[in-house]
Amino acid sequence: MAVPKKRTSISKKRIRKNNWKKKGDWAAEKAFSLGKSLYTGNSKSFFVQKISNQTLQ
Repeated sequence: MAVPKKRTSISKKRIRKNNWKKKGDWAAEKAFSLGKSLYTGNSKSFFVQKISNQTLQ
């Protein structure tokens, strides 16, 4: 027979929620950092071919 589960404490709920939020913050920080390094040309994990203005004309 199904028995109702005990209620999760507020502190546990808050801890889990904060961990979930930190994951998102960390992912956003990594994405911003990668975009910044690509923009400045200091990226070590991506090889971006730079297009000079002479080839466009």
